[in-house]
Amino acid sequence: QVQLVESGGGLVQAGGSLRLSCVASGRTVSSVAMGWFRQDPGKEREFVAGISRNGGNTIYADSVKGRFIISRDNAKNTVYLQMNSLKPEDTAVYYCAAGQTWRQVAVPRTPVGYDYWGQGTQVTVSS
Repeated sequence: QVQLVESGGGLVQAGGSLRLSCVASGRTVSSVAMGWFRQDPGKEREFVAGISRNGGNTIYADSVKGRFIISRDNAKNTVYLQMNSLKPEDTAVYYCAAGQTWRQVAVPRTPVGYDYWGQGTQVTVSS
């Protein structure tokens, strides 16, 4: 069992930055693939970024590539999402997820690839 707790969301102006954190307990983040998703009301949960079990592979949605960075601190058992050059369309609830993968370099891009989820943190970008 893995418990995930996100933090770092808030209100920011367009062009600004936020860093989301996801603290894991129950399993080390180095033993699972970790991902960030986001969801607007009435829309499907959307993949944002993911990092593989061995940390050697990171994948981003096209909409955030070049602006967001996913990273992991194994000592703190924490995964981060650094969000730069934020746009109003980045407004959503952001969720952290952990997935057990066979391959160390695998990064699932859909919600079904993840087994555990955090409660979400709201990010609002004003224009």
